[in-house]
Amino acid sequence: MALKINLLSSEDSLRWNSFSNDHKFSCLYHSEKWRDVIQTSYRISNYYLIAYENRKTIIENGLYINAKNIENDGDDKKIVGTFPLIHISSWLFGKNLVSIPYFDLGGILATDKFSEIALLKKSILLAEELGVTQIEFRQNHHLLSFGDFINGQAEWKLSISTNKVRMILDISDNSEFLLKSFNSKLRSQIRKPIKEGLIAKIGGVELIDDFYNVFAENMRDLGSPVHSKKFIAETLKAFPNTANVFIVYSDRKPLAGSVTIGFKDTLSNPWASSLRRYSHLAPNMLLYWSMLEFACQSGYRRFDFGRSTPGEGTYKFKEQWGAKHEPLYWYRLSKNSDQGLVEQPEKDKMSKAIEYWKKLPVPLTKIIGPRIRKYISL
Repeated sequence: MALKINLLSSEDSLRWNSFSNDHKFSCLYHSEKWRDVIQTSYRISNYYLIAYENRKTIIENGLYINAKNIENDGDDKKIVGTFPLIHISSWLFGKNLVSIPYFDLGGILATDKFSEIALLKKSILLAEELGVTQIEFRQNHHLLSFGDFINGQAEWKLSISTNKVRMILDISDNSEFLLKSFNSKLRSQIRKPIKEGLIAKIGGVELIDDFYNVFAENMRDLGSPVHSKKFIAETLKAFPNTANVFIVYSDRKPLAGSVTIGFKDTLSNPWASSLRRYSHLAPNMLLYWSMLEFACQSGYRRFDFGRSTPGEGTYKFKEQWGAKHEPLYWYRLSKNSDQGLVEQPEKDKMSKAIEYWKKLPVPLTKIIGPRIRKYISL
């Protein structure tokens, strides 16, 4: 039985998503829809690899040819693996294939070790063709083929980082029960913004301007270039039935905002921001409670707070809600063994750039930020 790997075609999009939905390790970011979101927003090339067993093919001299005398005993294109890759290329950040950029997860889905190895080898061939020396892919599970693969490659080195985790909260369909499960201090923090007259609103693309204004200012304060508004809008458009925008208002002024997207039994929160100058009103506490309450009422069983570094501030913030950490396996395939290492002078340059960015006017960051952000894979 021959294994064939192609670039995803439009006619196989439904098959890709069906395979992803059924795979036990699949997540929101394995959806084929992200290909169009990123392409439309940032005009960045993508290479979505799809592996399938073709019962009508055999291998002859290393090439695939039709074998009419082989009886087809079922689906002639049974998918056995997927690997979404986005080509990030710039003079400032170099050339990389990332699966997938801007989010915590993506990576390979495969039915077996053989299919996984085949996809990895195909990604290397693609990287060499594109002049890429580094492939990054972010998994929520350990590779099936890790030991076999690292022992079988000479020029390319496979490494792994596990210093980041996902923060996941198990929930039920009873939001009142969830609220009662919190300690008294947390419940008091949730009630504070309500007592201050803040209200939360849930909607869709009609709230995008309010969200983006909060998002852009928060990213400026963090010293990070902001995504384009088009990227957020295209995301909402791609997931019309499962994506929502949450805004916390004081009167008509937005103080905090977030985006959630549902997949299977999990509601994920890829973006959340609040304005620091209003932190004394605790709008972020009402924001997170609104998302959790919505998750319960909508029948989700898990809420994904996103990635954190154990022990740091965001980790402790998410932990107070009862979230538990789950490991993230971030792999890197490098043609040179020293790829991915950041020397201290480079770190110093980045620190200086962050400090400069924090001083820029927010309207200016909305213009130049997306032009830089599209090349930053994190």
